[in-house]
Order: sequence, then C-alpha cells, then structure tokens
Amino acid sequence: MSERGDAEGWAPLDPDLPNGRPPEPHPPERHPQQAQPPQPQPVGLSKEYGPPQYPQAPYGPGPYEHAYGAYGAYGPYGAPPVKRAWTVDAPKGAPFHRLARTEAHRWWRPLVGTLAIVAAGMGLAFGLMIIGMIIRVVATGELPDSSGSESGPIFGDETADLAFNLAALAVFLPVALLAAWGIQRRRPGTLSSVAGRLRWRWMLACSGLAILFCVVSYGTSILAGVSLEEQSGGDEQWVGWDAFIIPAIAIILLVPFQAAAEEYVFRGWMLQAVGACTLENAKRRVGRALSVVFRTPWPAIVVGSALFTSGHGYTSWGILDIFAFGAIAAWLAVRTGGLEASIALHVFNNLMAFLFSAAVGELDIEQGSVPWQVVVADVVPMALYAAGVVWLARRMRIQTVTTGPEDEDDAPVTGTPQPTSVS
Repeated sequence: MSERGDAEGWAPLDPDLPNGRPPEPHPPERHPQQAQPPQPQPVGLSKEYGPPQYPQAPYGPGPYEHAYGAYGAYGPYGAPPVKRAWTVDAPKGAPFHRLARTEAHRWWRPLVGTLAIVAAGMGLAFGLMIIGMIIRVVATGELPDSSGSESGPIFGDETADLAFNLAALAVFLPVALLAAWGIQRRRPGTLSSVAGRLRWRWMLACSGLAILFCVVSYGTSILAGVSLEEQSGGDEQWVGWDAFIIPAIAIILLVPFQAAAEEYVFRGWMLQAVGACTLENAKRRVGRALSVVFRTPWPAIVVGSALFTSGHGYTSWGILDIFAFGAIAAWLAVRTGGLEASIALHVFNNLMAFLFSAAVGELDIEQGSVPWQVVVADVVPMALYAAGVVWLARRMRIQTVTTGPEDEDDAPVTGTPQPTSVS
C-alpha cells in the first residue's frame, strides 16, 4: 500500500469538501452547429517513411466520387485520349492541284470518289426527272410522250427542258463537295482554293475581267462570221420580250450553278484527284522518272480537260475548242490557287451563249462541227483573259499555296510544294 501523498497511491481525502474530493471541471459549452471537426495534419518528415503524407479526409467521399467513384471523372487511367479530327489538312506550301495529297491519301480514294460522284450525280439527276414528270402530270394532266420522238421536248416545254438540263448538271456540285469530305477526308473548301474557301473578293475581280472577255469574244465571233463563206445566222430574228423573259430568268438563275458544278468536278475534283497520284514512293527507275512528271500539274490538266471535252457533243475543230477552254481554266486554277477565275470565265461564257440563243428562239444549243475560224475566235479571247488574270493576281498578291497557322495573315503568293510520305 502506497503512502499518503504518494503519486502512485490514493490522494488524501479533504474533510472540508463533499465526498472528500474537489469537483471535476466541466468543458465550456458549445452550440452544436459551431462544433468544428478536427483538421487533418500532415505527418512530419521522417527518414523511414519519406516525405509528409496527408491522410484522407474523414468526412466521406469528395464531390466527384459520388458520381464517378474514387478515381474521379476520368477513371484510374487519367484523362481520355484526344479524338482525332476527321478532316486532314494538306501540308504547308502545297499548290492547288495537290491539295488532296494529305496524310489520309490512299491510292483508292480518288478512284472511289470519282465513281461515287458519277453514280450519285446521275441518281440525283434521275430523281429530278421523276419530280419534273410528276409536276407535269399534276399541272397538265398529260403523261410525257414516250414514243421516242426526238423533235418534241421531254416535259412538253422547251424552257422546262432547259431548266432541267441545267439543274441536272448543278446537282454535281454538292456531290463533289461531299465526296471530298467523306471519301478523301479533307475540308470541302479545299476544292475551292488553297485558302479552304471561295475567295469572293478575288471572284469579283475575275468577274470584271470575264465581262471584258465576253465583249472581246463577241467581237471576234463577228469577225469569224464575216470571214466564213456561208453565213449561218442571216435568218435569225429577235423573238420578243414575251418569249424571251421566262427563259432568260431560268438561264440567269441556273447557269451560275451549272457552270460552277462543272468547274468543281473537272477543275476541282479531277485536277486534284490526278494531282494526288504523284508516285513519290516509287522504288523502280521508271516509277521515279514518272514521278517527276506527275508532280507537275500537266497530267491532271490533260486528263481533266479530256474528260471535260468528252462530256460535250462537239466534233472536228469543236473538240479543240472545248479542250482549250478546259485546259486554260485548269491552268488558271493552278496559277491562282483556286477556282475563282475559271468559275467566272465559265459562268459569263455560258450566260452569253445561252442568252444569245434564247434571244433568237433557240433554247437548245446545237453542238457538232465547228469551223476553225470560230475556234480561233474563241481561243484568242480566252488567252487574253488568262494573261489578264495572271497579271491581276500578282498585283493583288493572291495566295497560290497553302499556309500554316502561324502565317495565315501574311499568305505567300508562291511557294515550293513540300513532298509527303504517304502512299
């Protein structure tokens, strides 16, 4: 038994206090809402346990653990992988005819895209014909003539036939844009220019030159007609405003889309489809020699112009006339980095041809043999137009190759194409 006053024994009883012991102190009272939970403290540095460790909060899961678990919104492997964009840009410094030569290019994409454009365009044109037939039956109550006669119009009206022919070509425009995006995995705007869009200011400038082209072409056509021994237009007469106004409205509304569609298909898609086949990875000597030629725009210009000519019904010297038109338009697309100059030339040339024919009552332009004088009268104004476009493009510093994000504000006028390593 410990002695009195010993720390390990019992403390002595005080006779003056109740029960012989002092009352135990009470802690200060707190409002239940003011109670503060204990804060976690970091464990100090230790040679045995490394850097300080912070314990987990004892108050339950964090705000994201309720919905996503203990690892948060992205799971135990961190943030999700970045999703790659569908479209792939052409390398910096690429000219217009090589905009389809991207990292996503494969040898089969231009071929499949061309077949898809032809199939989809013809399908849409056939659908327009069915709609036109239905409208005619509803409006007139008569079925179209199916006897096979070539003299009568399909829809019973020459203006309706003209509108259908123009609209059937215009539907190829959205089809070509969709093929560039869906099959070649590039922005549809790359069919327009190296800037990835249609440059409207440059288009307006080219339209002014195209109007001058029409004036010069009209003058040279008169000279060609005078030089011919047999005048074919001596009996042509003005049909009057009543017979001219409705066809003229259809021509003005539809020809821009028809001409633009042909440019997007032949000077846009075909030029870039052939231009993408550069044979850069050829290992044999013949392939490397051909690669030097296929890197230039001339194979694409020749192929596209030949296909463009085959879509027309001209013969003899007329074949040269149409081929020259397509080749000059394709060459301008390469030199100016876009379709603006060729679209302006095509639109105003067709407007002049269709409106003049409608003015004398010939809505169906006849194609066939063309005298060489007429070919010269057409090619000379086109050559002058091309020279004017190239001169104006230099004055306006028109972009002719692709640029990078860092130098979009100061786009170069010319550049050297950068080779790619795709097959």
